[in-house]
Order: sequence, then structure tokens, then C-alpha cells
Amino acid sequence: MISANWAGNYEYVARELATPGSLEELQELVAGAEKVKALGSRHSFNDVADTTGVQVSLAGLPRLVEIDESARTVTVNAGAKYGEFVEELARRGWAIHNLASLPHISVAGAIATGTHGSGDRNGSLGTAVAALEMVTASGEIRRSRRGDPDFDGLVVSLGALGVVTSVSLDIEPNFDMRQDVFENLGWPQLLANFDQITASAYSVSAFTDWGDGGASQVWLKSRVDSDIAAASRADLFGAPRATRQRHPLPDGPSEWTTDQGGVTGPWWKRLAHFKLEFTPSNGQELQSEYLVPRAHAAGAIEAMRRLGPRLAPLLFVGELRTMAADELWLSPSYGHDSLGLHFTWRQDAAVADLLPELDAALAPFDARPHWGKLFATTPARLDSLYPRLPDFRRLARNMDPEGKFRNAFLDRTIFAGAPAPRTAPVAVVQGGAVQGGAVQDDPS
Repeated sequence: MISANWAGNYEYVARELATPGSLEELQELVAGAEKVKALGSRHSFNDVADTTGVQVSLAGLPRLVEIDESARTVTVNAGAKYGEFVEELARRGWAIHNLASLPHISVAGAIATGTHGSGDRNGSLGTAVAALEMVTASGEIRRSRRGDPDFDGLVVSLGALGVVTSVSLDIEPNFDMRQDVFENLGWPQLLANFDQITASAYSVSAFTDWGDGGASQVWLKSRVDSDIAAASRADLFGAPRATRQRHPLPDGPSEWTTDQGGVTGPWWKRLAHFKLEFTPSNGQELQSEYLVPRAHAAGAIEAMRRLGPRLAPLLFVGELRTMAADELWLSPSYGHDSLGLHFTWRQDAAVADLLPELDAALAPFDARPHWGKLFATTPARLDSLYPRLPDFRRLARNMDPEGKFRNAFLDRTIFAGAPAPRTAPVAVVQGGAVQGGAVQDDPS
């Protein structure tokens, strides 16, 4: 039995963990369970994947990497980690559009929680989903494709609609990349040239402690077939090029990170920040992230700078990333281009006390929290942030009328104030910080 999530900050309350060896076994298990949740690679930091019933691991299902070149898709097991199939995909001449900062996360979990990479023109990982298959509450299999009714509600689903078993992702021809790091970009230069900086490479990340020094590092991940002009410069708006391999954390081991220094390599060895064979980030950490509309980027950054003295004692590092708008109902980038403000915290109980203050500081900028990380956003504010939330509730009621996939996380975020499932009522906890563990989860 798996007792805790990856970071160790949350212990699951599920009564058992099942690992079915076939799709038929999974169908039987789901049909017979009173409460059930899929458990991915355990990279969520709250209780989004927990349940009072049975957690289900998909690790026992047969491996699947099926490329359809005519449709330009690859179909993989929902429980597969990105790092487990990207090399094979590249070996056969194909790529996916983006990766999160770490390749250790499961496909369905990352997608279900709205996880993303970076890049002005790149949508979240869920935007690559062309089709998916799931086991519904009755044990039946539902297959849905892009363009089907309600498809945009099925992708970022928080595990509320069923157990996703396979996902088909858009693919494109292989491409090579390089990664260049620039150091000590001051706030005046960052803010004055923000649009140029984030557009200067295929994927851009800026790391900061929110102090007066600005961005300690800016990582440019450039496609060598299109956008290496900025990466080839000696400096980035005055920030000099790093002369050695860097880790986002000042004292972090640089051998854990993907190759830098402008060395060309395949996309799957550059798009993530961390190598699959090493512990990503710090390991013993907590995480939060808010996505704000791109139009509010400067205001949100300034708000975090003002909050900097409160953040610094609890923070390992912060990160700024951008992403393109999408139409996925519960995606934090639904309807507008976004700036992500990420916080990697120390494992300190004081983080929970800071979360309401963080949420309040970002609320004027319509900030949406990452579903798989720690946040204190109230149900009322979530209602105001997601115009398709009523449609998602309708879809969940239709697909899971008895609340088989409902859990404490969903009850206090998505369904707070909404009618209880048809069977036994579920207690609703109003507000409060979301503190807990993983679904098919996987932020980064």
C-alpha cells in the first residue's frame, strides 16, 4: 500500500490500493467499488487523488505506445510517465509539442490537473489530447475524440468523471533544441522587456526568489530550426550568459538538470528541466502555482515583489512561465494566454498560513490555482474564475450520478454548494487551504 505522495507531505486515507492487470479487471473493480480514484505518479501536493475507498494504479496494465502516422497521434497508457515513452517516440521520428518541467509524471495525471510546460505559443499538456478512453462509474468504456460533445470538459477532469486508461496525443516531426541560461536579469530589464523575453525562445523560464535581485536565472529552450537568435547572444538585456551548468536552486546539483550551454540535442532531452534518472527539483518540498491572464502579468509580478519578504523565508525558488490560451473547461489557461507564477516551498507548516495571503494578493488579477498544488482559493472565487464550471458539474452528475469518483477535494472546490450525489450525502468543507495528495495527478 502506498501511504504518501511523492513529496511526503500528504498521507492517503484510501483503504486499499489495487493494481489491475487488465482492462477487464479494472472495469470490474470500478463497477463494484463504492468509492474509487486513480493514482498516478503521486506528484500532486494535495488530496485531489485521494479517496475513502479504493485507489487504483494503472501500472499493471499492458504497455502501449501506438503511433498513427496518418492521424499524427501517439496513443499511450494513461499511467505511463512522459519519460517512459518520449525516447521511443523520437526514435521513430516523432515529437510531442511540450513537456512539463519534469518527465517523471504520468500522462493522464498531468493532463487531468491542467499541468503545462512553457512557451508563448504552447498550450498546456492537455491541448495535445486528440482522444481518450476511460472506464466510467458503471464499468463501461467511454471513448471520446476532439470535437465530440463535452470533449473539452473531459480532458482536465480532476479524476471526477472516470478512470482514464489511454490517451492519444498529437505528434509532429522530430526537432532538435538547445538550452541557454542567462544570469541576474534585473527587475527593471525583465519588466520593460517582458514580451520580448518570453518570445525569445520556444520555451522560457525565469527563476527568482522575489527579492530585489530580479531573475537569478532565465532559461531559453530554443528550436534550432527556428528561434536561436536570442539564445546565441552574449547577454539577454544585460544578463550575461551562464558559464556553467545550473540548477534552479542555488545549491542544487547541476547534473540533475537537462543539458545547457547551447549544446544541441533532441527535444525530449531539453524541454524538461530535469533528467528522468535523477530526483527532480529538491524532492523534499511543497509547491503552489497560480496562473494569471497575460494582460495582468506586470501587476501580478509587482504584487509578488511586494509580498517578497513574506515569501522568502519559506521559498526554495519561484518560477515564471507563459502558456497559450485553450478551451478546456477547467484549465487554468481557459480563455486567455497566461503567466504562471510557481512557488517551490520548504516543507514548513507555516506555508499553510501563508496561502490565504498569497491568494488574496493575486485575486485582483483573476489568478487561477494549479489544481494539483497547494492553494487556499475559496469556492466562491473558483466559481467566478471558471465560466464553464456549471457545465462541468452537469457533466459529472450525468457521468457519475452516485458520486463514485467524488472525494473531499472535489467536494470543497468543484461541488461546494452544489447538490450532493444521489446516494449518501457528503459533508462539505467550506474554504480552507487545499492540503494533501495526488490523483492521476501530476503538476509541474
